Amino acid sequence: MAKVAFLGLGVMGFPMAGHLAAAGHEVCVYNRTAAKAQDWTARHGGRSAATPAQAAQGAEIVLSCVGNDDDLRQVCLGDDGAFAGMTEGTLFVDHTTVSAGVTRELAEAAAEHGIGYVDAPISGGQAGAENGQLSVMCGGAQADFDRAQPVLEVYAKICRRLGEVGSGQICKAANQIAIAGLVQALSESLAFAQAQGLDGRAVVEVISQGAAGSWQMANRHETMLDGQFDHGFAVDWMRKDLAICLAAAEETGTSLPVTALVDQFYKEVQQMGGGRWDTSALIARLQR
Repeated sequence: MAKVAFLGLGVMGFPMAGHLAAAGHEVCVYNRTAAKAQDWTARHGGRSAATPAQAAQGAEIVLSCVGNDDDLRQVCLGDDGAFAGMTEGTLFVDHTTVSAGVTRELAEAAAEHGIGYVDAPISGGQAGAENGQLSVMCGGAQADFDRAQPVLEVYAKICRRLGEVGSGQICKAANQIAIAGLVQALSESLAFAQAQGLDGRAVVEVISQGAAGSWQMANRHETMLDGQFDHGFAVDWMRKDLAICLAAAEETGTSLPVTALVDQFYKEVQQMGGGRWDTSALIARLQR
């Protein structure tokens, strides 16, 4: 069992930190909104800290799951940042979906303190976090990954190292590219079937058993047909992720025409007031 700190108790981080406590790890949590950290300790025990630096003091491994590049810099750097509270030989593991650029920047800053760094973005949504069934895609030195893996496997369905620091974030970008295209295709499929007078559920019952089947179809078709988008991963966060994907693609001259188009469709959903809707809300713009 390890002494760990967990920074960021959103819809993903809250249950992930809970799994660590349930597995017997000694957990100290930090959240920007202190009430959330107090709620977590009331449910799971452990303790909370007022700053990332205080949470990180004495921890062997510090894990984070925050919002974006700037949020991650804020919890890592400065007098109150995690790196200030960590000692040489400890390990920082980041679950946030951020750019590979900021990942490499912070890994270099960590190295100056003698701290190991693993980028470990996750996929599986809120349900995956709550059920301990996340896909964890990692980048970092092999030795650092080997240290992190037993802790990460507490809430992972699969946990794999893809390469050096930044590789996890590139893999997560590939994941988001695949999801965006799938959700748009599913939205068009359902909207088309309904416009032709077919029962959407009956259509899915048939086509899901063939090559068209997907996780999105199995888990989202009913709520999409019912116009329920109050669950899962928000459109605002998907647009943040797709911006990362498109910027990384531009650096290498990679063409992502479908991703760029779907990103604009998500922009339309935001303009409809759906920024906090689930990403499956792409169907809503087809049904206006």
